[in-house]
Amino acid sequence: MDFMEIFTLVTGVIYIILEIRQKNFMWVVGIATSIAAMWVFFRQGLYASFALNTYYLVTSFIGLWQWRRDRNRLEAAEEATGEETIHLNRLSWKTVAVSAVAVIAGTIALAWVMQLLENPMSYMDSAVAVLSAVATWWLVRSYLQQWWIWIAADAMSTVLCATQGLWWMAALYAMYSLSAIYGLIHWKRHGRYL
Repeated sequence: MDFMEIFTLVTGVIYIILEIRQKNFMWVVGIATSIAAMWVFFRQGLYASFALNTYYLVTSFIGLWQWRRDRNRLEAAEEATGEETIHLNRLSWKTVAVSAVAVIAGTIALAWVMQLLENPMSYMDSAVAVLSAVATWWLVRSYLQQWWIWIAADAMSTVLCATQGLWWMAALYAMYSLSAIYGLIHWKRHGRYL
């Protein structure tokens, strides 16, 4: 059993629970999870997933700052309703269009680079990386629709890891997929646009 895979699994589960509950500490746990996942994916030669977790590491710091800033507005909304509230921002069509172009172009470009690096799953690894990068950015901005992207990316990650024999990571991404479905429902039920 690989310690780093198990560590990533455990911290990843904690991360997703905190994400669903929209707790700022999620970003701190995300830093530890990202570093461990970077190690696992680099060692396996899945360089797009390694790069993605490097991106997660950076966005964890940005997300911590962004959510702390939004927390002040959220506290006012919670005082008014007396309930725990998930803060949401509205997703614009411009953001959707730019994100779609980024997913298509980014996947093609990254897959080409991954083929040069002899990545064994260049197209799937690239698609997962680009979808997850967009979903993470949408998470930082607190868009409800980020959950739909996570459902797709996590399902693909489950397959990617399973085909590479990374069983603990496959289990983590399977849990992420199910958690993303729950997160979508939870955020719809408790979300409030600020």
